[in-house]
Amino acid sequence: MTQKTLISQLSPHLFWDIDINDFDVERNSAQLIQRVLECGELEDWRIVYSFYGLERIVSDCKSLRTLNPKALSFVCAISDTKKEDYRCYNQKHWSY
Repeated sequence: MTQKTLISQLSPHLFWDIDINDFDVERNSAQLIQRVLECGELEDWRIVYSFYGLERIVSDCKSLRTLNPKALSFVCAISDTKKEDYRCYNQKHWSY
């Protein structure tokens, strides 16, 4: 699947503030994954999961400064990881 194919299959509301012509799905994978987890629909999740794979999704999520508590719980549940392994959980300004 190419970048353009990936973006064209995802819900348009995920890109409301982004010029999709300049968006690089490899360089900005964490941003895209976070948007899908927090604001996407189930089909968006399936598309992102098939494109990046669980290992890349978990890796990118672990580096995020913020992540919705429900999205974090979901990623932990499907990957059998602990919240404490994620940067966003260890940030002092968030209460999970």
